[in-house]
Amino acid sequence: MTAVIPNRKEQCAYDKELYKKRHWVENAFLHLKRWRGIATRYAKNTASFLAAVQIRCIAIWSENY
Repeated sequence: MTAVIPNRKEQCAYDKELYKKRHWVENAFLHLKRWRGIATRYAKNTASFLAAVQIRCIAIWSENY
């Protein structure tokens, strides 16, 4: 992937839809990192950690819709 900065004086060609999706994914990771249980990885095993991430993703999704 090449770096694309859309706020330049000379506009580069870029896919706006792909840029929006990338932004959504980055924001999702930021929201997950703000939750202490995931950021510090309190879960002892992989299944518990995955369950915590899924619960948090559902909570983030329900806040937005």
